[in-house]
Amino acid sequence: MARQLTYEQRIALINKWKNPPGDSEELRLQRAERMVKQAVLRHEPFQGLDITVASKGSYPNNTNVRGDSDVDIMVKLNDPFHTNGFLGPQNFYTGPWTRQKLRQEVEDALTNHFGWVDTDHNLAVYVPEVAGSRPSIDVVPCFKWVAHDSSVPGGGHVGSVVYGRDGKRVINWSELQLANGRTKNNNTNYRYKFVVRVLKNVENDLASEGVIEALPSYFSECLIYNVPDDLLRDGSLDSVVRESLREVYRQLTGAWFSHLRMVEPNGVKKVFGEGQKWTEKHARELIEGAWYYLNYEG
Repeated sequence: MARQLTYEQRIALINKWKNPPGDSEELRLQRAERMVKQAVLRHEPFQGLDITVASKGSYPNNTNVRGDSDVDIMVKLNDPFHTNGFLGPQNFYTGPWTRQKLRQEVEDALTNHFGWVDTDHNLAVYVPEVAGSRPSIDVVPCFKWVAHDSSVPGGGHVGSVVYGRDGKRVINWSELQLANGRTKNNNTNYRYKFVVRVLKNVENDLASEGVIEALPSYFSECLIYNVPDDLLRDGSLDSVVRESLREVYRQLTGAWFSHLRMVEPNGVKKVFGEGQKWTEKHARELIEGAWYYLNYEG
């Protein structure tokens, strides 16, 4: 069982965690993003292409914490795009930009710029950290993904798709996550991202003490996204954290499989289900561990 904070310790940590890492950390993250953009946009085979190089995940979403300060950057080819439409994903594309070629050119661009990079990972190309200069970087080669859905405005959703070296496909919705997170943060008087950072820090502490299995930092963001806005707006910072944990646990353990209605911050993908790196058991253990660690029964 984890150690249990005193009231004074809890309040001190909550006040510490309410803000993202400081200016020096922000500069390191910005430097990493800028260097990857330079590497890709100066690479001759990419000249003239419609390509997006942008950070994704906790850094642009302003939910990063010091223990999770690496950078995820997508290199997204927008044309040709892939789709779930009637014709399938680029069934009739005969041009040069296959998934294998895109990955190879991204690897070459990064190698030319940084020197050695690790290309053995399934999805991302790993650029090692330079201590004191920039964090480690996961660079994901991907294509624009269009999911047709006549029930939503615009007729569908736009995201990205990455193909692993094992042949499996992973669809991400980074832009939707960013837009929805900003809206929810504004609607909750900036409490949403504050509570996310608190839970991420607690998860890091619990994992380091061996109380729970280490979980992706995005998981905390997914759980707190499902807390109603009015609950996040009301009360002190301490009470908002307490009631957010209580609400997430209520959804996880409630009747009628309420946890199955929980959605990721992108608003498209379910939090629990096939292909996820976590389960409802992981969520319950995290929330129970956080409740005890923060000493909300005391």
